[in-house]
Amino acid sequence: MAVSILNPEINEYLQRRLPERHSILKEMEAYAAENGFPIIGPQVGNLLALLARAIKATKIFELGSGFGYSAFWFCQAMGPEGKIVCTEGSEKNAERARHAFARAGMADQLTFEVGDARAIVRRYTETFDIVLIDIDKDQYPEALELALPRLRVGGLLITDNLLWSGRVIDVDPDAWTKGILDYTSTVMENANLITAIIPLRDGVGVSLKLG
Repeated sequence: MAVSILNPEINEYLQRRLPERHSILKEMEAYAAENGFPIIGPQVGNLLALLARAIKATKIFELGSGFGYSAFWFCQAMGPEGKIVCTEGSEKNAERARHAFARAGMADQLTFEVGDARAIVRRYTETFDIVLIDIDKDQYPEALELALPRLRVGGLLITDNLLWSGRVIDVDPDAWTKGILDYTSTVMENANLITAIIPLRDGVGVSLKLG
């Protein structure tokens, strides 16, 4: 059964404390609300920007990008030298992202590929400072196997929805919830990762690669 992770009043408090953000981000948030499109939201976006700056990230790969909301936060944090590879199954969403990045003067930072994120990431042999996972949840264990070899030592693996609106404690989890549970067990038990799950919005996993 889905439950709220944060007390609504605490969530509202956190929302009010956010710094002013780019007008294009606000447009993206409005579009997501109007169309019922899931995005990480500004609280998690602010966290992504903080993490990217903290490790001086310049190369990021996203498995699952929607219309570029999280990528926009990342690119703002990296600055003009930063590059991001986005993946998405919908050409319409990809075009929306490209248009937003062009309007913000960040088009040169963005590579947006349309198709199955798992197939796309297999084509990349270099390593990245950050890999974000936010695809279909039953695909999370496979995404982890693909992401780790492409993450540099000292890099961050960031994964959305690890608390899955509380469904991670269901006694009879569905396939998507099982994918999240298997992923979480694996990263927590991996001796080459230090992992924390931050109970912000729907639960954000952050794993530091040690070796």
